[in-house]
Amino acid sequence: MTDDLLGRHRSVLPDWLALYYDEPLEITHGEGRHVWDSDGNRYLDFFGGILTTMTAHALPEVTKAVGEQAGRILHSSTLYLNRPMVELAERIVHLSGIPDARVFFTTSGTEANDTALLLATTYRRTNTVLAMRNSYHGRSFSAVGITGNRGWSPTSLSPLQTLYVHGGVRTRGPFASLDDHDFVAACVDDLKDLLGHTRPPAALIAEPIQGVGGFTSPPDGLYAAFREVLHERGVLWIADEVQTGWGRTGEHFWGWQAHGRNGPPDIVTFAKGIGNGMSIGGVIARSEIMNCLDAHSISTFGGTQITMAAGLANLTYLLEHDLQGNARRVGGLLIQRLRAVAAQVPAVREVRGRGLMIGIELTKPGTDEAYPEAVSAVLEAARAGGLLIGKGGGHDTSALRIAPPLTLNVAEAEEGAAILERALRSIP
Repeated sequence: MTDDLLGRHRSVLPDWLALYYDEPLEITHGEGRHVWDSDGNRYLDFFGGILTTMTAHALPEVTKAVGEQAGRILHSSTLYLNRPMVELAERIVHLSGIPDARVFFTTSGTEANDTALLLATTYRRTNTVLAMRNSYHGRSFSAVGITGNRGWSPTSLSPLQTLYVHGGVRTRGPFASLDDHDFVAACVDDLKDLLGHTRPPAALIAEPIQGVGGFTSPPDGLYAAFREVLHERGVLWIADEVQTGWGRTGEHFWGWQAHGRNGPPDIVTFAKGIGNGMSIGGVIARSEIMNCLDAHSISTFGGTQITMAAGLANLTYLLEHDLQGNARRVGGLLIQRLRAVAAQVPAVREVRGRGLMIGIELTKPGTDEAYPEAVSAVLEAARAGGLLIGKGGGHDTSALRIAPPLTLNVAEAEEGAAILERALRSIP
């Protein structure tokens, strides 16, 4: 059945639509932290549909909310008042830390980042944008135009003038040998030099932890230091929280809070985990920025009743069960366990991350050269052992990405680590 489905997939879908594994699998159902494929194989899920199944598969509170809402009405568009959308927006405004905030709902992180760029460039009256090297912000025309990762940027054409800044990757690049304090200082000096050669841009957009880039991050405080420089010039700070939001990093509810000594960002984008699989994205911004557009707009599918019902139930569950705390505790144990394993595997260059957002970078032993063949081999070996993980990285797909649902327990973390250990030790 899977072979037939693969052939049908290839005959009607684009060649560039990526599939994992030499023999792609069809996931048919899930429960908790596990999923099953069409052949009946059971897997521990350490990737959650690219960080989208944030709490658990088939979480009863979410499925009940979706079912009850489906029995009333699925959708009406933003042309009509929508109680679940207002209720979720109220909760997000409260959690955002942004004063006098407004929320606009979209269907994806890509669309959320598109909207943030529209707001920032309109508010600032310039199409110049600062972005981080090794970054990823989506697959739309404008989002690709600010993506600093060659593997996910299929065109250099863009409606924006993008300038790329150092700092998103701590252990590579010209400042990698510096300590954290000097690293931040060097990146700030580089930013100042860059701004001295161009007109002030609209905004800096940055992921607190780079997702597709391999779960890399700068030292805490880098973006706070950047913001001091940007604020003097009126430049906005957009935090792309599509992968880091809602407590996944454990230490903070939002990734930007590791860099927040000067207050929250001007704009925050979110998506993925808030819907626990339902298509929700969005933008949070100060009212003066959100309201700067001088034309009418609507969203046909953003904020539809059924997705908002899912988001409300999911967010309530996350907060009532302290899943941020669970991510900190269980994620901390998992990182320690993986670092102990990595010390015995020459191909592992670094284990990094926070909470339940962990990257394992692989390089050819004794070098800093990317080892994408090993990444693919570990991905396959983990699957054979009953574990699903992801991959990424800005250096020829050099990293494994580990991001389980936030309800992961200690026994499951140990089980996944043991499978990963066997897979890593199989690297030739």
